[in-house]
Amino acid sequence: MLVLLPPSEGKAPSGRGTALKLESLSLPGLTEARRAVLDELAELCAGDEEKAREVLGLSEGLRGEIAKNTQLRSAGARPAGEIYTGVLYDALDLASLDTAAKRRASRSLLVFSGLWGAVRVTDRIPSYRCSMGVRLPGLGALGAHWRTPMAAALPEAAGDGLVLDLRSSAYTGAWKPKGEVAGRTATVRVLHAPTRKVVSHFNKATKGRIVRSLLAAGAAPAGPAELVETLRELGYEVQAPARAGTAWALDVLVDEVH
Repeated sequence: MLVLLPPSEGKAPSGRGTALKLESLSLPGLTEARRAVLDELAELCAGDEEKAREVLGLSEGLRGEIAKNTQLRSAGARPAGEIYTGVLYDALDLASLDTAAKRRASRSLLVFSGLWGAVRVTDRIPSYRCSMGVRLPGLGALGAHWRTPMAAALPEAAGDGLVLDLRSSAYTGAWKPKGEVAGRTATVRVLHAPTRKVVSHFNKATKGRIVRSLLAAGAAPAGPAELVETLRELGYEVQAPARAGTAWALDVLVDEVH
């Protein structure tokens, strides 16, 4: 099973240990594309601060994030699972999983990123600020920049198992499962059960809990149909299409929105 996650806008501080080693990151086919983004982002942020703020879409209060991007090659790196924070990652709570579940997380979780393309939670990266919606002056839109290298790297990462795609819309454009891979891909939408309306905050929290439940249970559904049954066994109320199309779109119903 491969689980695709969005990153978080907020991130924990960089560590004090060894600096980034770009070639050591997972999915080595993305290395040159990562290097191109890293080089331009660092150069942009080391120059005109106002221009960098506009390109990155940062509010005045987040101007300090620009300096962070100038230190990407020298700042201490931490496992990505520690760098990403926020509602989804709080609910996932990787640090509190047992050893076996952590091993499963290291194999199955893949976090998409405007800077790195995609990384595993054990990949060591510095804290940064660069969303997939950014358009760099030289490289252009990052979503488009990542499509070609992702098209080669992601099918290999997916192998022949289930792909659980929990990415937000900003990150789905960088790679869209096609063909046979799409047929074993499932997306999840979280709905408020009484109203059948999409929820926002609880959407992220529920997705984090779903991933945690699967990891903690040692579940390994082979495809979308098996995923539906597994989630129901784990206590989730799931509605699924009668048959698979290009991808399965699952609705998870929640009674409380908080």
